Amino acid sequence: MTPIQVVGIGLAGAASLPMATLALIDQATILAGGDRHLAYFADHPGERWPLTHLTQRLQQHLAQAHSGLVVVLTSGDPLFFGLGRQLLQALPATALTFHPHVSSMQLAFSRVKLPWQAATWVSAHGRSLTPLALPLKQGETLIAVLTDGVNTPAAIARFIVSLALPTVYQLWICENLGGVDEQVHCLSLTAAQQVTVSPLNVVILQRLEAAPIPADLPRLGIPDQAFLSFRDRPGLMTKREVRVQILAELALQPHQVIWDIGAGTGSVSIEIARLVPESAVWAIEKTAMGYDLIQQNRQRFSVRNVTARQGAAPAALSELPAPHRIFIGGSGQQLTAILNACAARLRPGGRIVAAIATLENLAEMTQWLQGQPAWQGHYQQIALSRSAAVGPFTRWMPLNPVTLACLRPVTSGDHPEQLPHESGGDHHQAQI
Repeated sequence: MTPIQVVGIGLAGAASLPMATLALIDQATILAGGDRHLAYFADHPGERWPLTHLTQRLQQHLAQAHSGLVVVLTSGDPLFFGLGRQLLQALPATALTFHPHVSSMQLAFSRVKLPWQAATWVSAHGRSLTPLALPLKQGETLIAVLTDGVNTPAAIARFIVSLALPTVYQLWICENLGGVDEQVHCLSLTAAQQVTVSPLNVVILQRLEAAPIPADLPRLGIPDQAFLSFRDRPGLMTKREVRVQILAELALQPHQVIWDIGAGTGSVSIEIARLVPESAVWAIEKTAMGYDLIQQNRQRFSVRNVTARQGAAPAALSELPAPHRIFIGGSGQQLTAILNACAARLRPGGRIVAAIATLENLAEMTQWLQGQPAWQGHYQQIALSRSAAVGPFTRWMPLNPVTLACLRPVTSGDHPEQLPHESGGDHHQAQI
């Protein structure tokens, strides 16, 4: 028998342990653990060690070759975000034997009746909530979170809201698992921000299918989370703040034909369609998944003036009606060819706006514009940050910078250095 036995225990105390483990505890000359765990064995005759400086005392115990048996009491499975990792870092593995109990997370998934083999695990116990942001942004279906007195379910809910995710999660809050006062709650993010629960709790975040569109949906600047997005890359879309600036630079007018090239989820197309319902919006997307998302979002927002076309630009542009406005959201390494095709088809008085995320595409755009004396333009770099909760505090969380290239043909009245604001528009009936 190894000199140190590490025993996982549940909220039912001694009643949660098998007879063999109880016999092992009875043999212990030293019983170590937190106050709650030691209280389960108030009549134990052995010496009692608190968790303070425990590893140092155990090292001294082993060095002195004591013959006594040490039993360390801990919660659940000691090797699942528990004391076991710390003990293995400080002591030889040969001196330790582990007796796991059912972990709190195992109990939690049993209570909410969800398979847990594919869940993503995050410990916020004594840690920052920052590591939770990545699986949330990746849209993981199930995320299990170990909490503490600072990173409570309410704090977690506020943190999720601060991320402005394109996905929607509900919270399962599991309190006092295995105890007589066990409770399980399923709450929305809104409700969870105000909840007060027992300090002994764990949280399961469950990704929902599309949430209903808010009744108070704004005319301009639809929240990112209102759109259906890529399940494996939910953050891959033009962000709300950038969309608003794109719409401003396009200077939309009624009864126009608008191309959205590399439309992705169709977020820009949907915004345009709602702002100018008399216009015809063509959303061009090369991926089958993106094409399906555009169709779903078109139905979701009940817009009838968006037509999705699957295909790669510039080839996919040849059969479309000539546009008054063009937005290039993705180019698939064909930026120059796309620009040439767009310049050839753009109607008089038209505009092109391109969102550029890489230095290589920015250089290619600049080179193209320098070789086009009949065109002029300007650039805008958009570098935004959103507030995010960090425990009781708030910090800035930056979004990826985007450069907008705003282009149009030179006219006789144009200043050579500045793209002027359009005073009028082409009001010809859109050709669909």
